[in-house]
Amino acid sequence: MHEGKEIIVVEDDASMSQAIERLLKAVGLHSRTFTSGEALLESPMAHQAACFIFDVRLPGLSGFELRARLRDLGINRPVIFITAYDQASARDEATQTTAAGFFPKPFDGRSLLVAITQALGALLLIFSTPLAIAQNAPLAKDDAFDFKATVPNTSPKPKSNPPGMVWIPGGEFSMGAAVNGHGSGEKPMASNDAAPIHRVRVDGFWMDETSVTNEQFGKFVKATGYKTIAERTPTKEEFPTAPVENLVAGSVVFSPPEHEVPLNNHFQWWTYVKGANWRHPLGPDIDIKGKEKHPVVHIAYADAEAYAKWAEKRLPTEAEFEFAERGGLSGKTYAWGDEFRPKGKWMANTWQGKFPVRDAEEDGFAGLAPVKSFPPNGYGLYDMAGNVWQWCSDWYRADYYSQLAIDYHIAINPPGPEDPFDPAEPNEKKRVHRGGSFLCNEHYCSRYIVGTRGKGEVSTGTNHLGFRCVKSVEPERAPILRGPKP
Repeated sequence: MHEGKEIIVVEDDASMSQAIERLLKAVGLHSRTFTSGEALLESPMAHQAACFIFDVRLPGLSGFELRARLRDLGINRPVIFITAYDQASARDEATQTTAAGFFPKPFDGRSLLVAITQALGALLLIFSTPLAIAQNAPLAKDDAFDFKATVPNTSPKPKSNPPGMVWIPGGEFSMGAAVNGHGSGEKPMASNDAAPIHRVRVDGFWMDETSVTNEQFGKFVKATGYKTIAERTPTKEEFPTAPVENLVAGSVVFSPPEHEVPLNNHFQWWTYVKGANWRHPLGPDIDIKGKEKHPVVHIAYADAEAYAKWAEKRLPTEAEFEFAERGGLSGKTYAWGDEFRPKGKWMANTWQGKFPVRDAEEDGFAGLAPVKSFPPNGYGLYDMAGNVWQWCSDWYRADYYSQLAIDYHIAINPPGPEDPFDPAEPNEKKRVHRGGSFLCNEHYCSRYIVGTRGKGEVSTGTNHLGFRCVKSVEPERAPILRGPKP
């Protein structure tokens, strides 16, 4: 945690304050406890708090009065209230004071941590611990932050099998990823937004066994005359402040630097290239001849939607993608298990060597690989991790999982949040990416880990971004019985 930024607890019950302190310490958060509101107001620490946890029934100033006094001092950090009395009046007052949470004693550790996670969402940069702090707490055995068994639906597989698609039975599973070295699935920079782990149920559906290929996308373009966003010249109306000379059709291409660079600025290895698009992934001088089985790239969200509509399919929700990616496994690090290279075998197209300077090609590929170059997962799906990122239909919000965990015991077919919000770029409209790409590696990204999340501005394609489609199951109609002719 950033020096001087702590969670301030005001609680006169020693056993309660010690329980809260242990809970916060277990997830790597620092706390400081005061036994009264007056003691806090006399301390300079009030101005340095990241958020507060107050007992409503304190000696002297109540928790609500203390909140008001802090506001008078210009201190507007989130407050979570705890009380021994689950009274409607106290709850109403907590709501009126815009509490970040309200919990009766004895509090439920899981719920309290979720509330803290949500309260700190806007303050994410303060902490070295990610937004998913609640993930790692050693709580009671009935707590929902651990991975539990996947329970597939038992309904029979539909009789008609769309060509090139695999049946995904759906069911109930634990969604998300463990972080910071606890549980299954931690690698550096894996993800800061993939927790808390929460239970989700999805219906069965069909999914493309591979990412959409150049060959498949080419058939769509030939049939419809469609032009991708990367092939269209941007207009002055779309970008009124851009110089005219910059309004050229193109897309973003990975451009490795010639020497090592700090990994805190991705613009050092991404370049906007005039003429780059799905037909010319690296620029106008390189085409896709002989690469018909490579995944199509430089696909913006609208391009993927257009293809899906033409194919009478749709894009997967984030929950559907993760259920399918897990391949029937529960809480494993990767789509194939817990070992990155079981028995020395490469299982996905990822980066080896010093990133972003040179891919050592130890897995046989530098850059994109043809689909089906690596083994499928348990459902028969190829490249659910690595090779190319894949669009999902969900808007991206960093705090979406904590909202689901608060609102639902089991989220059923979650469609994603109603609107997007990325704290790093609050003005950009982003959708979810899943699966990682050939650029992911253990030193920088590692989002080939199941459950981790990506994100992308909806009009932007790159040469490591593609998609695959899904198809909902049509309800089977009862046979029409015709009687004898009159």
